[in-house]
Amino acid sequence: MTSFGNAWVAAWNSHNLDEVMSHYSPDIVFYSPFIQKINNDPEGCIRGVDNLRAYFSRALTAYPDLHFELYHILEGVNSVVLYYKSVNNLLSTEMMVLKDGKVVEVRAHYKAQ
Repeated sequence: MTSFGNAWVAAWNSHNLDEVMSHYSPDIVFYSPFIQKINNDPEGCIRGVDNLRAYFSRALTAYPDLHFELYHILEGVNSVVLYYKSVNNLLSTEMMVLKDGKVVEVRAHYKAQ
């Protein structure tokens, strides 16, 4: 899981959308408070890799100086939690469910401001 977490952060920090997307399954389900804001979607959920790619593309454009600083990788059964410093220095965790080495579900959390 350590190599997965480090590769995920490196992909984001490179701003290489293809590399970022290589971590996600075609049938990804992704929940985040940022989806509520950026997509104006009260459910805060994106389904499917094409929709996620479009969302991530908008996010990379909205945050051109985006840089994640990884603090901890927590391992679970077919899952991992990444704890890191995110956009605007927000503390964040992402709980990722993995299947065959790809992320099939994400629950993103941010420290309340």
